[in-house]
Order: sequence, then C-alpha cells, then structure tokens
Amino acid sequence: MFSQRTRKRFGQHWLTSEKVLHAMLEAAAVTRQDCVLEIGAGTGVLTKWLMPLADAVVAVEIDWDLCRRLQNQFAQVDNFRLVQGDVLGLDLGAIAPAKDFPFGPPNKVVANIPYYITGPILETLLGSLATPNPNPYDTIVLLVQKEVAERLYAKPGTKAFGALSVRVQYLAACRLVCPVPAKAFRPPPKVDSAVVQLTPRPLATPAVDPEGLNQLVTLGFRSKRKMLRNNLKGICDRDSLTTLMTQLGIADTARAEDLSVDQWVALANQLGQGNKNLEES
Repeated sequence: MFSQRTRKRFGQHWLTSEKVLHAMLEAAAVTRQDCVLEIGAGTGVLTKWLMPLADAVVAVEIDWDLCRRLQNQFAQVDNFRLVQGDVLGLDLGAIAPAKDFPFGPPNKVVANIPYYITGPILETLLGSLATPNPNPYDTIVLLVQKEVAERLYAKPGTKAFGALSVRVQYLAACRLVCPVPAKAFRPPPKVDSAVVQLTPRPLATPAVDPEGLNQLVTLGFRSKRKMLRNNLKGICDRDSLTTLMTQLGIADTARAEDLSVDQWVALANQLGQGNKNLEES
C-alpha cells in the first residue's frame, strides 16, 4: 500500500486501518472550531482525514523525506502547516499562529506517536505534577502501545495501576477508545496497541505541594510488592503513618496500587501539613 520505507530509529509503523482512524477522529470530536496538532504525520494517512474536519492542522514530522512527501501532497491546502523537527524540542505554543498561517494555537491533539518516546511526549502535552501545562489541550487522542495504554487508564487496585497512572490521571481523565492489533500497521510492530483519549482537567482538590506529591508517589511505588507503610517509613514513623492512613480510609495493609489518585493527594497534603507543623514547633 505504501512505497515509503520505514526507519527503525524513528519508530515508524504506518497505520492502515480505516476503522482505527475513524475511531480516533470520533474520540477527538474535531470540528471547524478546532486547530489540531498531529505528532508524527508520517505518510499523511491521518492528516488527510483531519483537514476537512478541522479549522486547521499543524503536523510535526521529524523525517525529512516524509516532510517533502507531505509538502508535495498537501501543497494546495490552506489550513495545513507542516513543521519539520523533533516534537520534544519544539515550543508547541509558538508554532501557530503565524503571519502565513492565521490559525491556532492547537487546542486538540490527534496522533499516532513513536512508542519509544511516549513518556516524554505525554509530559510535553500534559506537563508534570509539579508543572502542569498552563495551556491545556481540550482533548488528546493518542495511539500508543497496549501495555502503556493499560497503565494510563488503569483503575486503583489493579496490577496495571502504577506511578504513571497516578501522574497522568492527576492531570487528565483517561479512557480506552479501542484496542488496535499489530496487523493494523505496515509493517506490523511486535506489540499490540490501543487508542486512548486524555481530557486534561484540574482535580477538585489539588495537591498543596505537587513536587511533594511527585516524590511521595515515587517512594510509594518503589517496591510494589511491599505494603505502602514500609515504602514510606523513611519519611514518617510507622505508627503515625498508620493512624493517618486510617483517618483517610486507607487500610494499613494497602499497597501503592490500592490508593486512588484522590487518596494519594490527600495523603501527600496531610504528610506535608504534618511536616510543616513539626518545622514550626
């Protein structure tokens, strides 16, 4: 179907399933009021579906050969802007609008991203616990590795729920759109994939000290087999921690994956307040 050769160093696999493409578009709910950011435009298979729906499309592609192909393919399209470069090194807030492209900035993201940089891309789009994206996107729809997707939308108490789950779900609601088998790509990758939808939103009760929350989550998930009270014994004595967990409705035998995001935030806030009281006394 495609004559364009893939390059392993860019993690290139061409999506060929129109069913998956339509699922991504439906999840993004693109309208003529939206400027869409596409990361890794590749051969333009998704791009050509986005342009008639959106007010504008800004496509980022690192591969020079693919950029030339995309530029030739969509040269006559007024609402398309192509940016050659590494998305991790770009100022996404500055790529639109421009004098020759009076659209944007992008308010939605729809992309089949390179799997080997999924983590950094998520942080680029969402920000981090300590520094959330100050200009959050309305919707982010990504095609990612199945194992990563399962961690993104995992529920507390499940095996897949981990530090990544807490960090992403603190910043955005996440849901599975559809599973994607390896045969939906050419060449097929060695893993199955999934489409996920991320909807950035603030928590009703945010962390008082987001960096403290980040450190707490890191410590809590340091050894998933251990009970949480054992992983956190270095920052709070066991009896005090047990009392605090009981007050928050957390079993003293709980492991890190048993806590919801709200419980992680509540625990971080209470521990931070306790430390502050000690410093002031």
